Amino acid sequence: MDAMAKLDWSLIQTFLAVADCGSLSEAARQLGISQPTAGRQIARIEECLDLTLFHRQPRGLALTDSGAALLPHARAMAESLRALSLAAAGRSEKLTGPVRITASVFTAHHHLPPILARLRQDEPDISIELVPSDQSENLLYREADIAVRMYRTEQLDIVTRHLGELEIGIFAARSYLDRVGRPSTFREFFDLDLVGYDRNDLILRGMREMGFEAQRDWFATRCDHHAVYWELVRSGCGAGFAQACMAEHDPTVERLFPDLPIPGLPVWLAAHEAVRTTPRIRRVWDALAEGLRAHLS
Repeated sequence: MDAMAKLDWSLIQTFLAVADCGSLSEAARQLGISQPTAGRQIARIEECLDLTLFHRQPRGLALTDSGAALLPHARAMAESLRALSLAAAGRSEKLTGPVRITASVFTAHHHLPPILARLRQDEPDISIELVPSDQSENLLYREADIAVRMYRTEQLDIVTRHLGELEIGIFAARSYLDRVGRPSTFREFFDLDLVGYDRNDLILRGMREMGFEAQRDWFATRCDHHAVYWELVRSGCGAGFAQACMAEHDPTVERLFPDLPIPGLPVWLAAHEAVRTTPRIRRVWDALAEGLRAHLS
């Protein structure tokens, strides 16, 4: 039997993942399989091709010359399979099946559950896969069907829709303000302990747009995980920024300087143009747009 006839897509997929990651453990994590399974699949593809594709090194695996020569062909196979998957998905006319949505952890936690609950009630034949992630899932490779993002995707073949802006405000725990006092002028705001992001520069850029030369060390407490960041504010670590639609309903916090103009946070939907008009994906897209608009200006 021809060597290529013995190969299946899972072996090629594992080869690509290990080549990209340089590690069996990381490749296995990305593929959702065990490390021993990934190792057996690499051994299998090497046996089928009668080639050594990787050098085993103390810190991982590196492509051999043979592996490097096969890599572009494996990528071409992946691209062809991606195109086939997109074309097939785009031709489905049924209002049934799965739709995979990715959104930031904060959005997935606070905004999407009631929207998706209503959708499931109205469309019980559509199943939902929700991926809370602060990393950008690749819509071109069907890592998600629809993305809810706070920026406009610039990739070709991606359809986007701007839904509006999330109002941002300054908030602090009432317990914290009872202890340190409430600022009467915005200048006194900077006498408070501030909660900011760590490596994410979104708050810094927003403050600089407002005319303040903000620096990372202005923030006494820093965290990039948005849900944890909000809990730090609620617990009394200091004053921080939050979505007004959510924070104003929290009795444990108080809004400071509500009339201060703060740049809003844009909300976009994005999907690959090949699947955007598929009935089930279009239905979920419309439900997300309708549900999220209730929080937007």
